[in-house]
Amino acid sequence: MLTGEQYLASLNDGRTTYLHGRRVDDVLAEPAFAVPAKAIAQGYDNCYSDGPDAVNPYIFAPRSIDEMRSRTEVLTGMDMAISVTYQSLMTLLTASPKLAGLDPVYRERIQAYVDDAIARDIRIAECITDAKGDRSLPPGKQRDPDSYVRVVDRRHDGVVIRGAKLHITAAALCHEHLVMPTKAMKPGEEDYAIVCAVPANAPGVRTINTTFHPANDDNRHFPVSRLASMPDAMVVYDDVFVPYDRVFLDGEVSMAAVFAHSLGLWERLGGLTFMVRQADELVGFAQLIAEANGLGGVSHIREKIDEMSIHATLLRAGLEAAIANARSTDEGFFYPDELFTNAAKYQGAAQFGVMVRHLHDIGGGAILTAPTIGDLENQETRGYVEKYMTASGDVSAEDRIRLFHAIRDATADAYGGWHLVTNLQSGGGLYAQRIVTRKHFDMERAKGYAREAAGLDDGE
Repeated sequence: MLTGEQYLASLNDGRTTYLHGRRVDDVLAEPAFAVPAKAIAQGYDNCYSDGPDAVNPYIFAPRSIDEMRSRTEVLTGMDMAISVTYQSLMTLLTASPKLAGLDPVYRERIQAYVDDAIARDIRIAECITDAKGDRSLPPGKQRDPDSYVRVVDRRHDGVVIRGAKLHITAAALCHEHLVMPTKAMKPGEEDYAIVCAVPANAPGVRTINTTFHPANDDNRHFPVSRLASMPDAMVVYDDVFVPYDRVFLDGEVSMAAVFAHSLGLWERLGGLTFMVRQADELVGFAQLIAEANGLGGVSHIREKIDEMSIHATLLRAGLEAAIANARSTDEGFFYPDELFTNAAKYQGAAQFGVMVRHLHDIGGGAILTAPTIGDLENQETRGYVEKYMTASGDVSAEDRIRLFHAIRDATADAYGGWHLVTNLQSGGGLYAQRIVTRKHFDMERAKGYAREAAGLDDGE
């Protein structure tokens, strides 16, 4: 296993990384990377054991429903890098049995890679979303054939890939990338049906990053995002060589969607798990700021908080249903129920904007315009701020200000905007969850109930 210090040292491995138009030669010296890197390092230290055969206990496939439940809860409270690593490995293990009709070498390579990744204690980024170009056209008919990652050369010892993957969380801070098709492929699109693992520092890999890391020097103005920032990236594969032992699919178009579907399932479970905690947090913010504003007993405020509480409760119920109804593979590890996972993830994403709207309505405009803690510390302004930012006698001006800034940071600033978009798009957009829900919903049962109620079968 790696210690946190060893993880940090491993990032200076010659990788090519950019941020906001600048090349980053030292990842740890870049403030926007240093905070999340240290959070990942802390995750390493929290899991570390010095035993000779010790491995991270949280990245193994769950062998029971109880193990899935506890694993899901633990990972939600850890750093993003270990979450995407877990999802990457679970994607491979979930997809592997479905490749049984292909060359058995693919399944052998998958198992070998999973075992090696666990042994080396590396972090793996999920690289699935392509640039896509003109989205009305399939991969093979794009003006630029590199709009989807593709194989441009097949050698005796491996393949060469070209293209880019977008929206890749933690790519700059992971050791490797799991590259897979973003959608189903058709005959004639064999070059796009490629699944492989690529080191982050491989020649030709370029990571172009953006981040919601706070730009303000006073972190008290960003109480949530200062500890939760994580870079997202466009990852470019500019003629990157991948040896065959790291290739898990190459040209079999009928199986291209298997990996995307498997990743979507685990991403949606992870996203849903976070949404459950996030929904409770939003309810807590709403109640605290209502009390701080002296509005805790007002009926329409209480109604909004009630609606938020019901949404949070139904999300938690959906998560529990997804885990309680988990299925087992022939190999004996469990994966979440697809119907409940997708339906609950859809609901969480679709209603997130309503939750935020209620919170902003309850909190008021000071969510954006409240003075800072610095203004409380300035002797020239302190008296005014205390006088006019105190509403309820039970809540100090400082505590009220801190609540306003926490709400703004979590829901109405860069970090909040990131969640507004990613809650919709992570694991595939709402349309993807509707498709899977439709596939797994028992429509015949529903039609049977309806036919019975309408008396359509009485004469039979």
